[in-house]
Amino acid sequence: MNMEISRMAHSLNEWLWQHEFWLPPGITWEDMKESEDTHYPKPRDLLLSIPFALILVVIRCIFERAIALPLSAKLGVKDKLRPKAQPISILETFYTVNCKNPKEGELISLAKQCDLPVRKVERWFRRRRNTDRPSLSKKFCEACWRFTFYIVSFFTGLAVLYNPWLWDHRECWTGYPQQDFKEQIVHHAATIFLISFSYCANYIRIGTLVMVIHDASDCFLEPTKIFNYMKWKKTCDSLFMIFSAVFLISRLVVFPYTVLYNTYYYSMEIFQPFFGYYFVNALLITLQLLHIFWSCLIIHMVYKFMLQGTMEKDMRSETEESDVDEERENMMEKEKNGIARFSNVTSSNYIQRNGSEPLNNRAHLTNGHVKER
Repeated sequence: MNMEISRMAHSLNEWLWQHEFWLPPGITWEDMKESEDTHYPKPRDLLLSIPFALILVVIRCIFERAIALPLSAKLGVKDKLRPKAQPISILETFYTVNCKNPKEGELISLAKQCDLPVRKVERWFRRRRNTDRPSLSKKFCEACWRFTFYIVSFFTGLAVLYNPWLWDHRECWTGYPQQDFKEQIVHHAATIFLISFSYCANYIRIGTLVMVIHDASDCFLEPTKIFNYMKWKKTCDSLFMIFSAVFLISRLVVFPYTVLYNTYYYSMEIFQPFFGYYFVNALLITLQLLHIFWSCLIIHMVYKFMLQGTMEKDMRSETEESDVDEERENMMEKEKNGIARFSNVTSSNYIQRNGSEPLNNRAHLTNGHVKER
């Protein structure tokens, strides 16, 4: 049994590392053997990304707790007080097992099971969803970490372009889910495959250039978020405009003309097409389509900024529902209280006009008689 497994693994390994998949026609793995003067990247080096990723996770936790969190307190970043959802087992079970945002029919059914008004059940789910969302200080800490990481990553990438053998094992970090979560997953998957393939096939400059182009705009995105959390609106708006310009130029101009053109057209003048050619270009085109998608969102935000004079909230981020819905309910309750108060006042005036005093100006005795105050 063990012999069969080892034979299958050996066959799979030989099939996977066929030079036709990874290298241009006429080049084999024998041509990429190292010598005293020539060094090539080794695919097994990618295994180092696993311990490096674990080390980065530890560094991130230490950074957020020891540096970013105290910094948020000094800069006045305060978390909003969120009303907690009452512990109701039926609703909690539905929330964790079925879905977090039930439809109208499901709300009515849950309200009957819990013997509660539908509005209270809807409010419970809204508060429960808000408890799962990261706090403002948590977002601040994450933005600080990303800013530090992207700055180091950007300048490291520039050093790699100057000296390819300083290649860095960098990871794609996924934060809290946002409205473009699916697009982010596709982007991360394409980036990981692209980095891995470019390293194994010795396309180091292409992979590094792609990461540097991406990091260029991210270096301005994260401080924009940081100043937004600090309520520094003018600084936030200025950085947002700089980020928008860098993003649109780097993703819609630099990326297609320096990366896609060379990999899709110029490479054909040197080598004949092979599997790696189609695979790399498919990943790069996928990234470019995502760049166009995000560019449309940014252009829409810039348009709103020019009309309103202030930056609109990030359309990719999920905001707390209580900010709007709770205020709407409070306004409805105030209106109801105002109507009730108005009816009480008019009824008292009516009684006084008919020669009687309102009941709240009298004292009731235990025997049922009324005593004037």
